[in-house]
Amino acid sequence: MDELELEFELDSRLAEDTISLGQFPLCQLLLMNDANYPWFILVPRRAGVTEIYHLSAAEQQQLIRESSFLSETLADLFQARKMNVAALGNMVPQLHLHHIVRQENDPAWPGPVWGRVPCVPYTDEQLAQIGTKLQSLLNGEFDFSPHR
Repeated sequence: MDELELEFELDSRLAEDTISLGQFPLCQLLLMNDANYPWFILVPRRAGVTEIYHLSAAEQQQLIRESSFLSETLADLFQARKMNVAALGNMVPQLHLHHIVRQENDPAWPGPVWGRVPCVPYTDEQLAQIGTKLQSLLNGEFDFSPHR
């Protein structure tokens, strides 16, 4: 574990708005506590990082591998019409990538999800259902090594 990971602390707003699900090799995996959409967030466990280019070249590649794996897995599990992946950082400067499963019947389709409808926190039953769907992710049944 390097010094930047040791000093890593999740931004307080992300901590308040999300549920921690686990960790990938580089990133912490979070679930936005809004049952309107399957909405996940990857946060690289590196202190002081606000932009992708702040990561080393190897970490940038790892972030893309983790993000691509998460996007593909979520698209399959939730039958996504479209995956919205974004790193905005206007409200929370800490680098984080949103992965939002979009459906044509979701409350904001086809527009952006931010501020469209009030947030609906997950129930314990809904969280259990998501946990069941994501079991392979949460059990670490994934390979993030580079494939050539």
